[in-house]
Amino acid sequence: MIMCMCDPSIHRSIVAVTNRRLCAQPFLEQVERICIFRPASLVLREKDLDENAYASLAAEVLAICNSYQIPCILHSFPDVAKALGVKQIHLPLWRLEDMAASRPQSLAFFSAIGASVHSVDEAQRAQALGATYLTAGHIFTTDCKKGLPPRGLQFLQEVCQSVSIPVYAIGGITLDPQKIETVLSCGASRVCIMSGMMQL
Repeated sequence: MIMCMCDPSIHRSIVAVTNRRLCAQPFLEQVERICIFRPASLVLREKDLDENAYASLAAEVLAICNSYQIPCILHSFPDVAKALGVKQIHLPLWRLEDMAASRPQSLAFFSAIGASVHSVDEAQRAQALGATYLTAGHIFTTDCKKGLPPRGLQFLQEVCQSVSIPVYAIGGITLDPQKIETVLSCGASRVCIMSGMMQL
């Protein structure tokens, strides 16, 4: 079991992002390990699933997160979130734009709306559309974005300075306390970690 050697308070600056394909053990067992670690929240990402499969998995993950009182943020499927009574949703920017244009009343259900952004312009657009927090990346080199150069810490700082809502850094961030502190010092409110959380 790989553990973060940082102060436990740092755990509350970490958002766990799931990818069940990176797990070395059954996914739901891994979700429980993450909850024991006590991050600030868990984002159930699982982008390869269709809506029905995602809904089934989300119900199981929510039960685990709720038992540990870890907030679970659902991803990409606002109708699933509403059906399950989850008021936190994370959306690709294009989906947030579509919802804001076609059914803005659906967005009103959510108390927290995250959006993924990759530029200052996108960050400002997402904020104007009602996002309550952003994920900005990718900050460091990561296998999840093979062949794409990282945007770096200056990019992160510029995004943080361009909006008034919290920005979470994502991409290539590990459970290295020094790296986490460096990212937070750029103005990020939290860091998103995928691989490290899937290998706890």
